[in-house]
Amino acid sequence: MAEKKKSGDYQVILQGTEEILKIDASNWNYTPSLEDNPYIMASVIDKLAAAPRVSSIIFHQQKNFTYPYDQTNLLVTIAKIYDHLTKSKKVLSLTALGYQDAYTGYFAEKRSLLHYLIYTLLRTDPLGCYVETARLLREEKIALQKEQDLQLLDLRKTYAGILEYIYTLLDQTKLITIAKPDLAGYSLGERSVYRNIFRATITPDFMLTKLMGRPPSDGEQVDIYSIGQTEVTLYNRPDDVKPLYHIYPPEFKLSEDEYMLLDLARSVLAEHKPQEQEFLDPKRMRRTFFNIGKDLLQELAEHKQLDISYEKIKALANILVRYTVGFGLVEVLLQDEKIQDITINSPIGQTPIFIVHQEYGDCITNITPSRDDAQSWATKFRLLSGRPLDEANPVLDTELAIPGARSRVAVITNPLSPTGLAYALRRHRDNPWTLPLFMQNKMISPLASGFLSFLIDGGRTMLFAGTRSSGKTSLLGAALIEIMRKYRIISVEDTLELPLAAMRELQFNVQSMKVRSALLSGGGEVSADEGIRTSLRLGDSSLIVGEIRSTEAKALFEAMRIGALANVVAGTIHGASPFAVFDRVVNDLGVPKTSFKAVDAVIVSNPVKSADGLQSWKRVLQITEVRKHWKDDPQAEGGFVDLFKYDSKIDTLLPTDDLKNGDSVILKSIAGNVKAWAGNWDAIWNNILLRAQIKETLLQCSTEHHLPELLEADFVVRSNDVFHKLSGEIKEEVGSLDNKLIFSGWQDWLKRSVKAKALS
Repeated sequence: MAEKKKSGDYQVILQGTEEILKIDASNWNYTPSLEDNPYIMASVIDKLAAAPRVSSIIFHQQKNFTYPYDQTNLLVTIAKIYDHLTKSKKVLSLTALGYQDAYTGYFAEKRSLLHYLIYTLLRTDPLGCYVETARLLREEKIALQKEQDLQLLDLRKTYAGILEYIYTLLDQTKLITIAKPDLAGYSLGERSVYRNIFRATITPDFMLTKLMGRPPSDGEQVDIYSIGQTEVTLYNRPDDVKPLYHIYPPEFKLSEDEYMLLDLARSVLAEHKPQEQEFLDPKRMRRTFFNIGKDLLQELAEHKQLDISYEKIKALANILVRYTVGFGLVEVLLQDEKIQDITINSPIGQTPIFIVHQEYGDCITNITPSRDDAQSWATKFRLLSGRPLDEANPVLDTELAIPGARSRVAVITNPLSPTGLAYALRRHRDNPWTLPLFMQNKMISPLASGFLSFLIDGGRTMLFAGTRSSGKTSLLGAALIEIMRKYRIISVEDTLELPLAAMRELQFNVQSMKVRSALLSGGGEVSADEGIRTSLRLGDSSLIVGEIRSTEAKALFEAMRIGALANVVAGTIHGASPFAVFDRVVNDLGVPKTSFKAVDAVIVSNPVKSADGLQSWKRVLQITEVRKHWKDDPQAEGGFVDLFKYDSKIDTLLPTDDLKNGDSVILKSIAGNVKAWAGNWDAIWNNILLRAQIKETLLQCSTEHHLPELLEADFVVRSNDVFHKLSGEIKEEVGSLDNKLIFSGWQDWLKRSVKAKALS
């Protein structure tokens, strides 16, 4: 950033190719506001007349009050008109008015009016100037019709021509175009219309990110809730199909003394930049900076003789961490459980952050990050991941874990992104997804959930397919919760997305492996295919691959062929149908056709949209088994048999006739390894129905008793354990898997658990 011009209380600075007008308002005894104060508007128009290429205006007064390009440009146009009119000899000179000695009084009156319009109204109240010019023009046209003096008639025509010229110049401006619907009955000096047009984004001194603080005047509030101390309000706006996600975080509710403390503390901490090795343990680094910041703030408060409570000091320390070693307001967004995706487009600084909300879909936010933010985040992600991000490696995939949230992060830069850095963050749910939770959201039906549970216990090989944001990774995570805790799970991921940390807390036997991203050609990390082959040497385990992208596909299908009859082998892959998955695996990733037969089932999920296109919902669209008799093309040779298909009319996943009639090779294969099920289709089907009934009962009980925790992983895992234990005990006791007895015993356990929760 370089200084261009400086004069008294303001300067014009260069930021890249943009010019920014920065005005020092620190000594003013009133809040800087273009919309409220006519004299501030006049002063700004004077400055813009001298610097007509300015793209944004910043007032500095403890906080930064920033007017972005679209608002600044409205006044730049007015400033150019003002500059033109004041320098034009055709407007304000006596010659322009056709001066004659005999009409000195007339000339004095008209010249005075023009001076008032241009030097006063145009600068302090351009809308008033437009309205007043229109009024004077109307009066002059009426006077022209009545004028009998031929010499004065010519003078009036000249004067009316000047008014017409000023009126036309103003009428063509965007400011007038925007304000016209509200100008009927406009009174000079009225500022309410300006408040609808000009709205500063306000940021504390320690923040680079801009925040539109004031809600939209034409917005319809559709929801309001809190994330800790941050207020969230969603608005529908008449001029946009995207709702506005408007946040008001705690850093905007501080007193001037608290702002001063934070600014001082940030300046001190800026001298202690975290070392590269500190980023290897980000939790410890944040804890260290929190403690340092807390002590520093306490000392500064005592030195300044400020009475600030210990709780407030801790709150300020948390804010300080966010704006030193953290990621600013992005962290506030990530702490909202209802946010699924965050996108920050290049060129950063010109557009707000966008999000995908689980209830309101794609939304625009009131947050606009700066280019300095973008550079700072890129540096931190490089250090956190240990991966490069430069022209030779313009893509960085990593993960971010902060208190209360974790997410997958994708960063792109030049030359892939010609306008610089851009970010996409996929927020992971705080707790693992479960099949009952997906049933609650109607993504999957109870019967299909019971079927998946049966396949997982049967040790099948599965691919969870779908487009981006289809829910395939979350569905794979829910499937992992169905694996019995007695079995070991090994995961292979290049970016850690699966809920393995939470599963460890639930006492699962999990070993995660992080491998090199498919987008990187070298580095210290092990390649994905080598990671998969290594997993086969780590003992008997279920193998889970986060996403099949590249050369690891061959190693995965090798693992499927080896492990298909023993343990679950599963992964996610992009593909909108079973054949699209086959085409990608065989033709794009180079896996032999015969190796694809190692897949037992393909589970396809994708978003479905409403008729108006404004809403979408994630749904499992089909569950397809892969048969083994085909030679060349499974689609043409009947190798793909749908066992479940989505019915859009009733918005649910239904079993096909093939499944209901028992025509399923995969189920018969599972049954062939279980003495109680071999050759007994009814026993297989009834076990699937039992699993479905248990999951549906969990959902019903959760709803009836207002206990959402019954659908969370902790309770679902305990439910699965009880089901398996009861199955073993009843088989031992009565000699068979009596489904009625199993369900009755499980239901008794559920009732006891619900009662215990009610008492607690």
